[in-house]
Amino acid sequence: MSDLVPILGVLTGIIIPLAVFFWLYQEDKDKRQTVLDIAKHLDDPRKVEQLLGIFDERKKEPVDYRRGGVITLFVGVGIYLLGMIVLGRFFEGIGLLVGAIGAGVMIAGYFFPNTSEEITSAVEKFEEK
Repeated sequence: MSDLVPILGVLTGIIIPLAVFFWLYQEDKDKRQTVLDIAKHLDDPRKVEQLLGIFDERKKEPVDYRRGGVITLFVGVGIYLLGMIVLGRFFEGIGLLVGAIGAGVMIAGYFFPNTSEEITSAVEKFEEK
């Protein structure tokens, strides 16, 4: 019975990624089949490209590090306060670590512009020098 816990721990590390892979595959399988069926009946290649563009779920905008940094910073503050009030010094340290990571990500968002307007503005400022 005591050997069962380590075996289940190892199997969990294998089963969970396989289950997620299978779930994502099943979720997208019908979408791919639908796109193939519709594409068979379309004569115009531009319409097929437009159809693929509709189903394309990739983000068009770059990642906003400032927003993510603020969220992570306040998650760290929340963990710190939870540790301070209820759970103890260990969670205070974890909260400070997460908050510091959030502050670093937020600062990185200011150093690295991510929208096209910010990049254009940075290039124009550089060209003026």
